[in-house]
Amino acid sequence: MKLDQLKDVEQLKLFLDGSQALMFEVPGVKQQRYEFVRGQLEKFRYRALKKTEKGLVIRFLIKVSGYSRQQMTRLIGRYVQTGKLAPKQRTAIPFRTKYTPEDIRLLAALDERHNTPSGATAKKLCERAFLVFSDSRYERLADISVGHLYNLRKCTGYRRQRFLVTKTRPTKSTLGTRKKPKPQGRPGFIRIDTVHQGDWDKSKGVYHINAVDEVTQYEIIVSVQGISESFLMPALEALLDAFPFEIQGFHSDNGSEYINKRVARLLEKLNIEFTKSRARRSNDNGLVESKNAAVIRKSFGHAHIPQKYASQINEFNQDYLNDYVNFHRPCYFPEKIMDEKGKIRVKYHYRDMMTPYEKLKSIHNATQYLKPLISFESLDEKAYALSDDQAADAMNAAQKLLWSQMTLTPSSQTA
Repeated sequence: MKLDQLKDVEQLKLFLDGSQALMFEVPGVKQQRYEFVRGQLEKFRYRALKKTEKGLVIRFLIKVSGYSRQQMTRLIGRYVQTGKLAPKQRTAIPFRTKYTPEDIRLLAALDERHNTPSGATAKKLCERAFLVFSDSRYERLADISVGHLYNLRKCTGYRRQRFLVTKTRPTKSTLGTRKKPKPQGRPGFIRIDTVHQGDWDKSKGVYHINAVDEVTQYEIIVSVQGISESFLMPALEALLDAFPFEIQGFHSDNGSEYINKRVARLLEKLNIEFTKSRARRSNDNGLVESKNAAVIRKSFGHAHIPQKYASQINEFNQDYLNDYVNFHRPCYFPEKIMDEKGKIRVKYHYRDMMTPYEKLKSIHNATQYLKPLISFESLDEKAYALSDDQAADAMNAAQKLLWSQMTLTPSSQTA
């Protein structure tokens, strides 16, 4: 049975219900398809049909034509209005191009030869090639504007000849002030950095947040499972609260874990100055980075530690490591001397070596920097309750117990 054997709507219904097997072939050319649809509408006298019968005709045409319902509805609507159905022809008059594909290839070769100069420089080179060196190939390019020269560099012909790789451009952030803090001998200006405890089989390890006061080298370490907001913000609040003195400055590198609105709002709420490292100034955060190696890496190594142990490690930090570092581990403190040439030189004298807590006490009128509920009497009790050897032995025993409670990777166990 052929399509032209369908004479009435009842036969269409049987066809759509699948009760008759039909062999049909709809033309693939757009013009012929439109003629087929128009012929079927005229054969079934579509305008005179009832609503349900029109629905059958529409279903039939959708099935045999391959058009969507939206497209078929538009075609039928056009037929009902005009009685005709033909593809709309729209002939666009293209703009006359001044610069030929050969000009574009010539510009691409010039850019490659001169290492992609600025637009003005490239225009001047084209002018010189035509006017000074009489190269007729540059006749049209000699009159090109700088703006349109950049348009030619964006066109497909240019890109096919020259594949340019541009580095990712950094996004400017208004959060934080890009400068080096100037504590002027006052405690409370901390440098902060994040230390990652390695990956293992695509699994992230523990993150250590390390904060060091610039003047006293008083150090607080907090370990967290991750550096997303849900982990980082409570950790930062606990870290800032752990320092015995008021925090006045917060300096970080340009990592996104610190340069974000949540951290900025927290520091603004606490009235803490937010600064970040400057470009090409590698020493801006050098103090805390040296502590990352001297304290964190010596305590935990470089190997992977699973994130599930973050809370246990953080308890170890708060109960043992932070107290040992601040009350029992002596540090060098720099002395800045200006030589006869006016250059500042830094020297480290053995006589100036002391613990961070001793350095804090040595500051003139240090009591004014302490938090309201903290006194040197209470800090002395913590500092001198154990000798340096006793504090180290207690920390090592706690660390040994911590390692025994963990199931680590082979590389971590050897580390």
